[in-house]
Amino acid sequence: MTPLIFHAIDFSASEVGSGLAISALIGTAVRLLSGSLLDRGLSCSWPVRGTTVLAILADLILFRATSYPSYLLGQLLLGTAAGLYWPAIELAVPLSCGPMPSSRGYALVRSGDALGIGIGALIGTLAAMAGALRLVYGVEAICMATVLILISITPLLSQRPGLRDSADAQIQTPSSSAGRWSWLMPLMPVLGVSIVATGILSLQQSALPLDLVRGGLERPGLSEGASGALIALQLGLLVILQWPVGRWLSERPPAFGLGLSLCSFSVGCLLLGLSSLLSQGTGLVLLALLPMALAQAAFLPTATEAVIEETPVQHRGLAMALFSQCFAVSAVVAPLFAGALLDRQGHGLVLWILMSGACLAVLPTLQRLRPRFNTDGSATEAGLQQQGSRQHQTVDVVTGGPGGLR
Repeated sequence: MTPLIFHAIDFSASEVGSGLAISALIGTAVRLLSGSLLDRGLSCSWPVRGTTVLAILADLILFRATSYPSYLLGQLLLGTAAGLYWPAIELAVPLSCGPMPSSRGYALVRSGDALGIGIGALIGTLAAMAGALRLVYGVEAICMATVLILISITPLLSQRPGLRDSADAQIQTPSSSAGRWSWLMPLMPVLGVSIVATGILSLQQSALPLDLVRGGLERPGLSEGASGALIALQLGLLVILQWPVGRWLSERPPAFGLGLSLCSFSVGCLLLGLSSLLSQGTGLVLLALLPMALAQAAFLPTATEAVIEETPVQHRGLAMALFSQCFAVSAVVAPLFAGALLDRQGHGLVLWILMSGACLAVLPTLQRLRPRFNTDGSATEAGLQQQGSRQHQTVDVVTGGPGGLR
């Protein structure tokens, strides 16, 4: 709802986008710090506690903000809060699943996310219709205070099976600097797909509300209340779809779920772009809401599970930080790019067509996904093959074998 709030007090699309981008930029550094500390044994509860305090301060500032500096300060605090939150909460999910598969756990958690976001958007829409849109910051502050109370009563589980054994094995096994980072390469397809997908999610929060309010080449502009209602409708669809879609995909390989997500995002973006060309284009916007909701429902739990399956247990905190960095990178680049494009062209035709093409462009990279680790850190068949290959490379370096030192 932030773009609608500050558009109403004459902020330009570039100003709104730059605030969101700077928020994401500070979150980038904080995510890496949070993930690194988690891999060193920090309890998942402490970053979440810090998040609640910073978010409440940000809400108090944004509730009264009328100038760009105060808007920027609020966004900086929110970015720091998000950077602390995401690696910790994502890592806590498989630790809390017990005997239940982590893929099903992520599907359930994403359903909770969707329900919370849907309720928040509904409250925001009602507040917009009542002319008091900034009440959403009060709602968020109440939610953050509730989280702080809940996590103080029942802290998140943080004990990771196999972490000590994995760390000991890593110390005892000689390896090069490149070898220590070899776990990162299998993760690259997930990260690449995630940057595109999270870019679209970021545009749904920043560019889409402005595109709907301004109108397209032929499509008439909507009021802030009607724009918020469309976004709330899309989030409502997400609430309905998240659990059945996530539960269904939990029984299938992550590559399948990510492929479904990319194809659905591509169709949804294409419909949003084409809506700009029609005087009755709002109907196409409504039609686009279904594939966009399906895409989001497929992406969120599947991508997180893919990170777990591609990463050894001793690096999962940093891996979750890198995964959440995709949201940060997208939130930096996408709003700036989209804001400049909207200010230059006055409509979102080119923006949505480009995003539709980007989804199809990264689709082939999913062929490289091979689940390598189970939730408890044990290696799958693909993971054992990768470890065997790495051991052969280490022997070559030490003994002067093929490609090694002589």
